[in-house]
Amino acid sequence: MDFKLKAKRIRLLAIFVSMLFPGQALVFAQSQSNASGGQNTINNATLEEVIQYALKNQPLIQQSLIDEKITENNIKSKLADWYPQINFAYNLQHAFIVQTSIIAGNPVKLGVANTSAAQFTLNQAIFNRDVLLAKRTKTDVRTQASQTTTANKIDLAVNVSKAFYDVLATTQQIQVSTEDIQRLERSLKDAENQYKSGIADKIDYKRATISLNNTRAAKTSNEEILKGKVEYLKALMGYPTEQSLKISYDSLQMERDILLDTVQNPQATARIEYQLLNTQKRLMEANLQYNKWSFLPTVSLNGAYNLNYLNNNLTDLYSNNFPNSFANLTLSLPLFQGGKRKYNINTAEWQVKRTDLDIKNLQMSVNSEYATALGYYKGSLTNLLAQKENVDLAREVYDVIQLQYKSGIKTYLEVITSETDLRLARINYYNALYQVLANKIDVQRALGQLNY
Repeated sequence: MDFKLKAKRIRLLAIFVSMLFPGQALVFAQSQSNASGGQNTINNATLEEVIQYALKNQPLIQQSLIDEKITENNIKSKLADWYPQINFAYNLQHAFIVQTSIIAGNPVKLGVANTSAAQFTLNQAIFNRDVLLAKRTKTDVRTQASQTTTANKIDLAVNVSKAFYDVLATTQQIQVSTEDIQRLERSLKDAENQYKSGIADKIDYKRATISLNNTRAAKTSNEEILKGKVEYLKALMGYPTEQSLKISYDSLQMERDILLDTVQNPQATARIEYQLLNTQKRLMEANLQYNKWSFLPTVSLNGAYNLNYLNNNLTDLYSNNFPNSFANLTLSLPLFQGGKRKYNINTAEWQVKRTDLDIKNLQMSVNSEYATALGYYKGSLTNLLAQKENVDLAREVYDVIQLQYKSGIKTYLEVITSETDLRLARINYYNALYQVLANKIDVQRALGQLNY
């Protein structure tokens, strides 16, 4: 009941704040959500949830989305030049000494002491290469901004996934050490009892102590290392540093996820890098055309309506109006600029050729990148299968030697050796599992299969 009453009071307070300060309502609601650990934190997050959180909260992605909005506004700003441009100007002037001129040998004052003018002007672009370029490239400019965001999302998803697997690998090492410590404590107890009963000497007891101390030290070391890896993952996600991050996983599902079709052929066109370069090439071609248009005239239609008020008496200034208006067609064509236009065209052509080479270089590197990623994937998969078999063998050997030791057949040194082999086999297996998953991501990225 206390919790419900408190929640009700918070809602009423939020409504009251929104009524008094509408602009602060959202901030207040967000602060309440943050305080309760709602929208800005996640518990027992899976890999997909971690990736989605990062895509939503990582500052780099938010900056990319802002860049898209800025690009959209810049496009609209450029296209606005196609609309009629209407302006207004007002002027009020008082002449302390009216200008005098000599006409037919006689001094004559030109004008009056007080003048005022109001002017309405209109300008309509008929042909202007700047606004024409904006109109023709608006789609590609939007596409480029969107593709840049997609590329950043893919990079982030890859980095977050690998950091996630790295955290899991260290977590599993700590878990293995915890289980080993429990076994070693039991072994130490057995060795101590045998020593006290005179069945074994003190060496077995000391060896058990050494092995236990080493395992505890390894666990503590991994726990400290894990803290840094978790903070790195939180930084990639844009996760609050003061909040704890707990992740969840399904080992069986991960083992099923390691499978990958290894007979696929990479296609450069599926890569976001190729799509970005292709968009960039279209923009370079538009820039080339833009520079060629520099030999064409700029044409615009202009008009103005002027209100002119003239009077020597300031109080009577606006009693008489002498308006005038006009319209004209303006054509502007630079005749000679020292070869500037030609050089700009040459530069634009080289930029297009350079982009073609970037595309060609990417096409050649895609196969190499895929072959490398696939090689690492196959190698790590082979290692995983071997480590999985080693775990089964090491566990079987440990169980047998443990029974033989208790029966007095084997020495305690052999027990320690078999236990060490089992621990290393389990750690190597988990490391191999997460390495396969990380290498699989590299293969999918090389194939262009990661899309966000």
